[in-house]
Amino acid sequence: MALRFSILTLAITLGACVPAGRLTREHAAAPVFDPLAFFSGRTEGRGNLTVLTKRRQTVTVEGHGITDGDGAIVLDQDVRQGEGLVKHRTWRLRRAAPGRYVGTLSDAAGPVTGDVIGNTLHLSFTMKSGLRAQQWLYLQPGGQVSRNRMVVTKLGMPVASLDETITRLTK
Repeated sequence: MALRFSILTLAITLGACVPAGRLTREHAAAPVFDPLAFFSGRTEGRGNLTVLTKRRQTVTVEGHGITDGDGAIVLDQDVRQGEGLVKHRTWRLRRAAPGRYVGTLSDAAGPVTGDVIGNTLHLSFTMKSGLRAQQWLYLQPGGQVSRNRMVVTKLGMPVASLDETITRLTK
């Protein structure tokens, strides 16, 4: 019994070391988030990544999205964490129903699912490492900036969080 309590206490303590992306409530009815329109063209993201047992790192993301023949957005991104090498990833997202999106991500082990309610896009997927990722993107008034809050969990405990601002550079 004491061992179980010690493990539970350790898990809670470690989970508390990773802020849950400062999930402030930024939800609003408008502007309505259309990810196919927002990510079409060039985007730039800047933020901070916090990983359990590591120092906070800056993250920069350069994106370029195009709509394919099926109406899906194909978003190519170059991501740099801290001073590390640039890593390339590709998203493909399409509308499955009103307010519902499905797709793929080169970093994911399976499908990406998404829901839009007002200015909020919620994405969910499992990473190739087995970690679960949840992202909440909040489109800001004017429609050119989105706040991205991502939380990565392992066995339900937060192990990493990202707080990022994404700016739409071109249409």
